[in-house]
Amino acid sequence: MEQHRETFEKRGVRIVAVSVDPPEVTLKHTRKQGFSFTFLCDPKGEVIRRYDLMHEGAGRGSADISRPAEFLIDPRGNVRWVNLTDDYRVRLHPEEALKVLDTLGVG
Repeated sequence: MEQHRETFEKRGVRIVAVSVDPPEVTLKHTRKQGFSFTFLCDPKGEVIRRYDLMHEGAGRGSADISRPAEFLIDPRGNVRWVNLTDDYRVRLHPEEALKVLDTLGVG
């Protein structure tokens, strides 16, 4: 997503990630990966539970983690599109997300 961030922004899309990790872990990860988009920390899992993404016991040491997901949420807070998976190794390719934006008439 980072490599296509400017393309998304030109279309009026802001990329935001949510992590269950504490802020210091998230900051270290974003710096290591070179991410420049917004990362929000949700160590209590409040947002993750709200979007029904909690994957209980799936993390190291049977810790609760978030299911990987991508959402397109419009400015009014309406979810326009969702991509869910149970496998953290499977991610949406940015090109696919751009096609979804075309289908929705975004940007």
